[in-house]
Amino acid sequence: MTTRDKPWMMRTYAGHSTAAASNALYKQNLAKGQTGLSIAFDLPTQTGYDADHALARGEVGKVGVPISHIGDMRTLLGGIPLGEMNTSMTINATAPWLLALYIALADEQGVPRASLQGTTQNDVLKEYLSRGTYVLPPAASMKLTTDVIAFTYSQVPKWNPTNVCSYHLQEAGATPALELSFALAIGCAVLDAVKDSGQVPDADFARVVGRISFFVNAGIRFIEEMCKMRAFVDLWDEICRDRYGIAEEKYRRFRYGVQVNSLGLTESQPENNVYRVLLEMLAVVLSKKARARAVQLPAWNEALGLPRPWDQQWSLRLQQIVAYETDLLEYEDIFDNNPVIDAKVEALKAEARAELARIDEMGGAVAAIDTAYMKRKLVEANTARLARIEAGAQVVIGVNRFTETEPSPLSTGDGAILTVDHGVEEEQVAALKHWRETRDADAVAAALATLEAAAREGRNIMEPSIGCAKVGVTTGEWGDVMRRVHGEYRAPTGVGKAARTDAAGEIAAVRARVSDVSDRLGRRIKMLVGKPGLDGHSNGAEQIAVRARDCGFEVVYEGIRLTPAQIVNAALEEGVHVVGLSILSGSHVPLVTDVMERMRAQGLPDVPVVVGGIIPPEDAQALRAIGVAGVYTPKDFDLTRIMSDIVDIVDARTQEAA
Repeated sequence: MTTRDKPWMMRTYAGHSTAAASNALYKQNLAKGQTGLSIAFDLPTQTGYDADHALARGEVGKVGVPISHIGDMRTLLGGIPLGEMNTSMTINATAPWLLALYIALADEQGVPRASLQGTTQNDVLKEYLSRGTYVLPPAASMKLTTDVIAFTYSQVPKWNPTNVCSYHLQEAGATPALELSFALAIGCAVLDAVKDSGQVPDADFARVVGRISFFVNAGIRFIEEMCKMRAFVDLWDEICRDRYGIAEEKYRRFRYGVQVNSLGLTESQPENNVYRVLLEMLAVVLSKKARARAVQLPAWNEALGLPRPWDQQWSLRLQQIVAYETDLLEYEDIFDNNPVIDAKVEALKAEARAELARIDEMGGAVAAIDTAYMKRKLVEANTARLARIEAGAQVVIGVNRFTETEPSPLSTGDGAILTVDHGVEEEQVAALKHWRETRDADAVAAALATLEAAAREGRNIMEPSIGCAKVGVTTGEWGDVMRRVHGEYRAPTGVGKAARTDAAGEIAAVRARVSDVSDRLGRRIKMLVGKPGLDGHSNGAEQIAVRARDCGFEVVYEGIRLTPAQIVNAALEEGVHVVGLSILSGSHVPLVTDVMERMRAQGLPDVPVVVGGIIPPEDAQALRAIGVAGVYTPKDFDLTRIMSDIVDIVDARTQEAA
């Protein structure tokens, strides 16, 4: 028995609707014992758009807080002492800008930069693979990532400038070995870019390595996940020592925070998610050698929509009970020298090393992203995971086994989830207009010109960005400069063109039905899979596209971040028979309504529209009322059955039109 260890930092990932509402939520959570902030930004903020941009429609304040300028940041963090707080910001493509706003606010308050503690995720490479909030091409994105690292190690030395994020890789389907290898490959790509940039002297490089942190995922197979974390510790130490020559152990330490798996949360019998969240947390706290430094847990009802403050409190109390009521923190690592654990860890390390070698042969993580190798591997792994669930080989209680249930008093009735008021977007747009009208326009123009010159000349953009923040430049204006200098980018989708040749059972039956209907139509049924708005979580859309092709459809899928106008134009030009829209950000009602209205205006009223996403029952009813032919939510896990429905919808609609 030893002296009791300090508990990990306890966070909840939070932010929604407005800066003022989010500030109130943060203060409530801190009063309940939360020990750090974890800020969720809305999609326009994450992708560098202002609230009044066409792509921002329906997305403002939905999955996080909108931050358009330093005034919003003042409101967001009002009354929270920046010099004492440890603040994590889940921000990637616009990480330099949000950090600039944070530092500008600290300067304004007289808080020394050297006292600031926190993390910017700033791992844009995984955005091309999973979450989709990238803006610029990979090389330009890595330049911005490097700028943040080079700036913070000297100016904000307690800050973690990059949080290599494997969390979203697992959400996109990664196995433990893929999560290990892809995250470590990205970590190497980041450090290689820092070395190649010349912005950090060789003598200081070890300090930079010591500030790189990771953000991981922990799934329900908690023994395997715990072994994965022990493998992460060993492999990162090995890479830092052998690849980068880091001699001091403290700089080689694998420092990580975690949010446990949201992918495994179920809409069916959602109260079961409490047990899942607890077991998943154990994977990252039981082993002292591989214990997380910060833990944030999803709420039990996040598969239904935004959690309420009470739901977040429940997750926080779970952490506190494990940390303070149990004896977990009183012992050394209980898994050391366990032959079963050691064997599993070594097997994971061997598989990860082999995958890392393949990526290195391709030229590293950036090259493996550009060629779609990494994305394709994730899509394939996710396809295999879904196939196991559909076949019952992977049991999900309440979904594919033990589905009989009583109505849950926790998730029925009004107010079961938090909803964002529809007026939030209008208010944010009006406030943004007023902000632009009342600031010093000449100072803004001069600051933007300085920023653009730095970007074009390849200089570090952090101080010019802080200068922009101080004079009132907006998120969209900063993003416009970056797009103008570096251009925009569309990542490979990872959805191959080849359909399965081994179709049997239900897939074969649906394929035969597709052939019959196609023969009657005179050509193959064509389906457009669209991602309107800024929601970059493309896993569902990718799997629908893959399964549709497996079932014999001709599929049009152009990836994420399309306007309703672009989707309708594609439907018209491609002559599709059905449009499938995937939206997980909560913006389904305004975006689908926009698509439907445009389709009618373009003479496509007979082309059915189906929608998938996290959609509450009342919203599903509203969508059907405006003519949506089918609504599918996470409980509809059988993709082949969805395909069968869509064939029936197309058949019925085309016969009606005839």
